[in-house]
Amino acid sequence: KLVTMRVCLAPLVLVSFAVRSSAFTHSSRAVTSSKISRSMTSTEPSTASYTKSSVIPGPELPPIPQTAKRLFLVRHGEVINPGGDRPVFYGAMDVLLSPLGEQEAMAAAQYLQQFQLQHTAASPLKRAIFGAERVLEMQGKDSDIIILEGFRELDRGAWCGLTKAEIGSENLQRFDACDESVTPQGGESLLFLKERVLKARDEVLEKTDLGHASAIVSHLQVTRSLLSDALDIPTDKMTGLKVATASISCIDYDMEAGTQTIHYQSFKPDVGLAKANDGVYN
Repeated sequence: KLVTMRVCLAPLVLVSFAVRSSAFTHSSRAVTSSKISRSMTSTEPSTASYTKSSVIPGPELPPIPQTAKRLFLVRHGEVINPGGDRPVFYGAMDVLLSPLGEQEAMAAAQYLQQFQLQHTAASPLKRAIFGAERVLEMQGKDSDIIILEGFRELDRGAWCGLTKAEIGSENLQRFDACDESVTPQGGESLLFLKERVLKARDEVLEKTDLGHASAIVSHLQVTRSLLSDALDIPTDKMTGLKVATASISCIDYDMEAGTQTIHYQSFKPDVGLAKANDGVYN
């Protein structure tokens, strides 16, 4: 079913050289969305924004086919865990980026400046909006961010604020295996998450013209949902996908053939930053 050859160029960087036969269903169903002006947000960087400079190198990319649309998937940078020295799950809580996380977001934006992006979409959470704002700055555009509720991080419900030990390893394993009977009160399952994420993705694809590219700045579980769909990996196995903080993945969607081509996964620009503390408490 899948015809692909991938070469590992660096940790967490997978590059695809062959067109995948993994099909996707393009939905025209509406998704709750809004646009947000950069001047209306309160996520301005605490450090000076990057200025346009030399291009940050990355995996080689072919031109976008005229029948395809390209999406760059950006995960937000390192966050300040709300549990402090007691790391807890935060999921869809609106936690802030750490100073390092802001620098990581700026590096991702600087890498993307070499590509002409038609649209920049984001989750409504501050940590994603910050990254989307940096992308627009580096693009030199005065356009708005497209905010889509479907890109909000997985809602952990009653598990938010709890440690792994307090939730229990068995409950977490069953949750990751899509056992909906252990979905935390007030939270959502991975199956529900993936459904809303793919609807939001389709809205971005609808807004993007053939032969053009757009960016989505979101979260770990959101990016896993998109990658697992492209890789034809079942939802109950998607939590095994590695997605580094402020990393970029690139997928082409052929609108005629209905195929998805992953050019690279979890590429993290090397700009000499410290290693992020990514305990994966999303």
